[in-house]
Amino acid sequence: MKKFFPIIILTLISAFLIFYRFTDIPKNLAFDEVEFTKLALSLDNKPYIPYSQLATGHSTFYFYILLASLKTFGINTFALRFPAAIFGVLSIVIFYLILSFIYKKNKILNTYYLILTTLILLTSHWFLNFSRFSFEATFLLFLELVSIHFLISKKNLFFSGLFAGFAFLSYTPGRIFFILPLSFLVFKLVNSLTRKQFDNKIIKQLLYFLIPFIIITTPLTSYLLTNKDTRVDQQFFLKNNEMTINQKIFGLWQNISSTALMFNVKGDVNGRHNYPNKPALNPILGILFITGLFLTIKQSNNEINRLFLLYFFLSIFPALMTYPWENPNMLRTFTVLPSVVYFIGNASYYLGTIVPRLSHNKKIPKYLILTIFYLIFFFSSFYELRTYFKYQSIVFNQAFDIKLPLDKAIKAKGRP
Repeated sequence: MKKFFPIIILTLISAFLIFYRFTDIPKNLAFDEVEFTKLALSLDNKPYIPYSQLATGHSTFYFYILLASLKTFGINTFALRFPAAIFGVLSIVIFYLILSFIYKKNKILNTYYLILTTLILLTSHWFLNFSRFSFEATFLLFLELVSIHFLISKKNLFFSGLFAGFAFLSYTPGRIFFILPLSFLVFKLVNSLTRKQFDNKIIKQLLYFLIPFIIITTPLTSYLLTNKDTRVDQQFFLKNNEMTINQKIFGLWQNISSTALMFNVKGDVNGRHNYPNKPALNPILGILFITGLFLTIKQSNNEINRLFLLYFFLSIFPALMTYPWENPNMLRTFTVLPSVVYFIGNASYYLGTIVPRLSHNKKIPKYLILTIFYLIFFFSSFYELRTYFKYQSIVFNQAFDIKLPLDKAIKAKGRP
């Protein structure tokens, strides 16, 4: 029972925060939510298709789940947003399991520290926002975290490949996620070859990963090889033949700079994604994030640090390929959050150990780390929850502009 206590606690807290005033914040609907409902309903009682041209083009995996929710609970706001919320709760639990595996041999970091680190993710206004309306972001995050969990725990590479394949079928940025586990395994293979200690197990692990991944992704990749991917064609500005090379280079630089500044200086202006212009991280977490990022880069000889560094850059890469006026974009970069929180945890641990190392007092570390972390968590969580439930909820009145009930909105002609 003791083993499951943290999971139970995190599940209850996650469910409370995500489902609190669930259909009131935001109260209205976004145009995309109405279009997503139409897409999901269009799949009913028809043969499986991997991709739909509706709603500007989407792979259909998530929308079959959304269809099941709509058929179970009816065509209403709760049913529309329920899948995103559930995958938000599950993502928190899986992230905790990943952290507990990474730090299981660390005697300083106890269960409470790991719970608090996970709650930093949960209480982020960035995370809460996309867990409470019907975009695919939390679904993709859940799939990626499950794949990572099976990858690093070495329990079953088959399931790591399977969930990487599911990620490929979900939200478009997930199509490059497989590079993360694949790179992790290839690096191990290359490392064994350079040490002249070739291990057949690594080849088997690669096959266990690749076989389910290829099988799962084949229907969608086959479709995309012979059909137009409407969404990617619309957003991928480097494919625009009307732009000059200099314009593309400048656009790429704009994307890099705006995305880099998103964390601490100026965030997403879209009121559905963020409190307009507010940095993605509050001042406390922002400082820890920068500190932790540099520490993780400095200690990149550690394979878990390398994993999260690559995950960080893969998560922001899709946004860099879209038109500059759509950046910074906290939806397309949503899956960067676990890496950000991991860096914050690294910084907190470092700050908690540097003082006793300087003072040569070995009795201080554990209590100092936990005290620092409790203070960080309290002030950060208060700030983040206030941002979302007090301030961002006001912005939602304009950002979510469709006031009709969902069942009537999908029948309205033109924009409801």
